[in-house]
Amino acid sequence: MEDISWNDFEKVELRAGTILEVFDFPEARKPAYKLKVDFGPFGIKTSSAQITKLYTKEELPGKQIIGVINFPKKQIGKFMSEFLVTGFANEQGEIVLSTTQQTVPNGSKLI
Repeated sequence: MEDISWNDFEKVELRAGTILEVFDFPEARKPAYKLKVDFGPFGIKTSSAQITKLYTKEELPGKQIIGVINFPKKQIGKFMSEFLVTGFANEQGEIVLSTTQQTVPNGSKLI
């Protein structure tokens, strides 16, 4: 593991956002959903997430997650990802979303 400076960490825009809509992503190489997330003053952004094993499309809207919103956009097939969904792999390698414990304003920065 490489050490980073506090200044490096401060550059990462880890922000809270609320999932508005979830769509299937059949073109993805690994099973994934497309997410539309409200980041408050930073706007509504889209991304994909390989979270189909642990989450249904129906339970995700309204869930507040943590995303990195200042990476460059990334083309994933025909889909353009505008932020990085964060999470942790469990013992089976399935992704558990990073979420807020209590609701905070959309766009709030992780500090």
